[in-house]
Amino acid sequence: MSVANAVHDEAILIDGLNICAWDRRIFEEYRQGGVTAVSCTTAVWENFRASMDNVGQWLRWYDDFADLIMPVHTAADILRAKELGKTGIILSWQNTSPLEDRLDYVRLFKALGVGIMQLTYNTQNYAGSGYQEAKDSGLTGWGDELLDEMAAAGVVCDLSHVGDRTSADVIARTKRPVAFTHVLPRALFDRPRNKPDDLMQGVAGTGGVVGLSLFAPGMKNGNDSTLADYVEAIDHVVDLVGEDHVAIGTDFSLGHPRPGPFLEWCNLDKGRARKLTDFGSKPVKKPAGLERIRDFPNLTRALLQAGYSKERILKIYGGNWMRVLRQVWGGEPA
Repeated sequence: MSVANAVHDEAILIDGLNICAWDRRIFEEYRQGGVTAVSCTTAVWENFRASMDNVGQWLRWYDDFADLIMPVHTAADILRAKELGKTGIILSWQNTSPLEDRLDYVRLFKALGVGIMQLTYNTQNYAGSGYQEAKDSGLTGWGDELLDEMAAAGVVCDLSHVGDRTSADVIARTKRPVAFTHVLPRALFDRPRNKPDDLMQGVAGTGGVVGLSLFAPGMKNGNDSTLADYVEAIDHVVDLVGEDHVAIGTDFSLGHPRPGPFLEWCNLDKGRARKLTDFGSKPVKKPAGLERIRDFPNLTRALLQAGYSKERILKIYGGNWMRVLRQVWGGEPA
């Protein structure tokens, strides 16, 4: 067995965000890629009822594909998934719209397995502003209360699509580690969706993680980006915040066509209003060499060739996430 294969097989590999059209083919790719656990988006613009429907679908999938996947409620479940040769599913949201105006729903959804909630998706909601809101007015009073509810329930706060001012307010206010689950550095390519160095340092300062995305339009070479561009992004963030606060969050959307109704809906404000971006209707690629979930071993080889030690790779792949999940979800030592 090669060194790269040995490192990849040993790793607890946690993908910080996917929004795929899930089916057996995708779940098989998780196994082919050696993915131990993945955060799966179950809400973008949905309200309470639609999000409950999405959770119900996952409960059926756990039964239908029990040979490939299993639910994750604790960090110990991720270790169990590794032992069983399955992929653990962490339910997550890219918006807190499913809460509607009910803070008590945080505990309800956490009990159902929703362990990561992005505060807002692209635009304004009850909690604060997304990065595409014309005026980011910061964390609201309701959002301030929401942070307390999430901390009490043991839910990780994700700031990936959140506006810069709102993100800074959360970082200053939080009592728990927070995360950028799927972002790229603005210092390497200046676009609003990418995150500035100071906010990535702020997330690390909470004890959290910065998950690096494979969203090629966020890299300087756009859809012509390669695995080398992704490694450059990882290098930048490791140098910036240290190897203990860097993670992987691919943002894979396999199975959803572009153009196609689902991704076009995602890119409308609240799913029904103005078009926010063209990413739902124009081609968006992943870096060459890592276009599919099954290509993850290519990243392991690339990181080793770039001089990364086994210990650093194991942290970036899952060790750092495990620390954060133990601390935020509770019940296990930080």
